[in-house]
Amino acid sequence: MTVTFWLPVAILLSSFVPGVVIFLLPEEQSGARTALNLIGAVIKVVLVIGMIWGITEGRIYEARIPLLPDIDLVLHASRLPVLFISLSAVLWLLTTIYAVGYLEGSPHRSRFFGFFSLCVSATTGVAMAGNLLSFLVFYEILTLVTWPLVIHRGTEEAHQAGRVYLAYTLTGGALLMVGITWLHALVGPVDFVERGALAGIGPDYHGQLKVIFALLIAGLGVKAALVPLHGWLPHAMVAPAPVSALLHAVAVVKAGAFGIVRVMYDVFGIEFATTLGVHRPLALVASITIIYGSIQALAQDDLKRRLAFSTVSQISYIILGVATLGRLATIGGVVHLVHQALMKITLFFCAGILLETLGIHRVSEMNGVGRRMPLTMIAFSLAALGMIGLPPMAGFISKWYLGLGGLDAGDPWVLAVLLVSTILNAAYFLPILHAAWFRPANSPWPEARRGEFETRLYLLLPPLITALLFILAGLFAAAPVSPTAWCHVIADAEYGQ
Repeated sequence: MTVTFWLPVAILLSSFVPGVVIFLLPEEQSGARTALNLIGAVIKVVLVIGMIWGITEGRIYEARIPLLPDIDLVLHASRLPVLFISLSAVLWLLTTIYAVGYLEGSPHRSRFFGFFSLCVSATTGVAMAGNLLSFLVFYEILTLVTWPLVIHRGTEEAHQAGRVYLAYTLTGGALLMVGITWLHALVGPVDFVERGALAGIGPDYHGQLKVIFALLIAGLGVKAALVPLHGWLPHAMVAPAPVSALLHAVAVVKAGAFGIVRVMYDVFGIEFATTLGVHRPLALVASITIIYGSIQALAQDDLKRRLAFSTVSQISYIILGVATLGRLATIGGVVHLVHQALMKITLFFCAGILLETLGIHRVSEMNGVGRRMPLTMIAFSLAALGMIGLPPMAGFISKWYLGLGGLDAGDPWVLAVLLVSTILNAAYFLPILHAAWFRPANSPWPEARRGEFETRLYLLLPPLITALLFILAGLFAAAPVSPTAWCHVIADAEYGQ
């Protein structure tokens, strides 16, 4: 066994091992718990950097572990998985720093950080899964290890949200399992293959494969919050801010969207999906979700619920790009995996700071808060403007490629969806910014504690870093090391260019 086998395993274990050890730590050993979290997160980032370098040198990283007769658990790292792994590794490190500050002095931190690390391990497994069965294993583990994070506060509201979360996600997992089992019965084990593992399947199976595609998308669409499968997501906002940030930017929601990308490109493939005609209904569902999520966000006064419905809308940009079936649309959809994550995690970080520092959890309570929390609200404002699509930030790059992709594919209606969505984005974000910066405060804000500028550094530093990252991702989108450039290579491989 060589480094090409052990490196994917090591990346998986870099968060799993600290998570297991953290469960065993007494609650009062906060220093050891923090050290384990940060050391594991830094090791993961270093290992991922090494993997990126190896892939650019042409190395193939794969670990096959026998699971059942004739069925292997496969970890495989190519350019598309590494994009997702890199995102999760960087954001786990920043979210860990944030969570240490956010949960300072709160109970059950060993339980929280243990499941937090296991959640990242499951997400890493989802990213590196080399076949459908491996994907299903890690996808279901992700459901189970995120549930304790959703109910962490222990209130009746939290437990109710947990029940809703399990009802939706376990049902989605069951649909996914039925689809995978049916497909396995038809064609045997299905590895993820660039340009599609099912290419060349005869017309006798086309009817069954259409139903299987619907089952797979429905199962994945629960976590991806496709309408009408999105109902769990607003309820889950009772979780602490670090959990909300993780759910929306890296883990659950993004795992569903990433799964749809893999089913579309690496199971069915572009040409075969076109033959079956399954991409059109998916594009329609994604478009409805984009508009519906934005309209619902307009009606929310609770800040985290407004951001949750924004996620419902924004995640479907990824799916719309996948379903539009064009190289440029693919670039726009896949790069939005990264851009949306950086912008949305910034928004949730900032929402958590406002709640933790000033007790703000409603939009109507944010009058004048920009003068009390200038750095926090600068980060929030930049992320909001990026979500709207203001150039040259990362959100503009995503929408630009999606729009060009729609035209290139002969689907000009994609531009109409993006235009309506952008107007709605502005309608639910700009009033927040206006209130925060230009309206007088309803009452004097409490002063910062001695030694703090506006809040604890552990809380403030992560959103400032993520804000800088999505600005750089937009400004230097043409650079050879940018997420956009990486997605150009992914799209070229999927379209055989």
